[in-house]
Amino acid sequence: MGRGLRLVPLALLLAVVVEIVVFVLVGNAIGFGWAILLVLAASVLGLALLRREGMRAWRGFRSAAQAGSPPGRQVVDGLVGLGAGLLLAVPGLVSAAVGLLLVVPPLRRLARKGVQVAAERRVSAMVAGDLFGPRRVRVRRGAPQPTPPAADQPPPPAATGAAIEGEIVEQRPH
Repeated sequence: MGRGLRLVPLALLLAVVVEIVVFVLVGNAIGFGWAILLVLAASVLGLALLRREGMRAWRGFRSAAQAGSPPGRQVVDGLVGLGAGLLLAVPGLVSAAVGLLLVVPPLRRLARKGVQVAAERRVSAMVAGDLFGPRRVRVRRGAPQPTPPAADQPPPPAATGAAIEGEIVEQRPH
């Protein structure tokens, strides 16, 4: 099992404990009947959001595929919307609060950017280009890197000179 996956059961247990503690605190503050109604309302809102975001993601993916443009942005936006709906649908006040935060446009854009960066790191550059479109690269000259001398052959032309470090910059639609 991967290093990150070993922490999933512990994180889930911690999330359940936090949800119970917050529910008890809110129940003491506003009454347990109101707290239960609040959790149920958040779950119903989450189910409606799941349906809406699922349909929206599918339409965005389909229109991008029909237009021949990379569907990655629509897929990532759909994943963030579905995540928000799922967090709202799961019974709990903390998860509902996080789900509501993901509905707020500036925070949603921030989450979408984070998911896109994480996805780009986990796939090859070619797949990332297919998903998210061509990348613009900002090039800065770096310090020359020494090339190890070959035993009896000169270094290839590409190995001589200064190293070029690149930074991938998201392409802005025009």
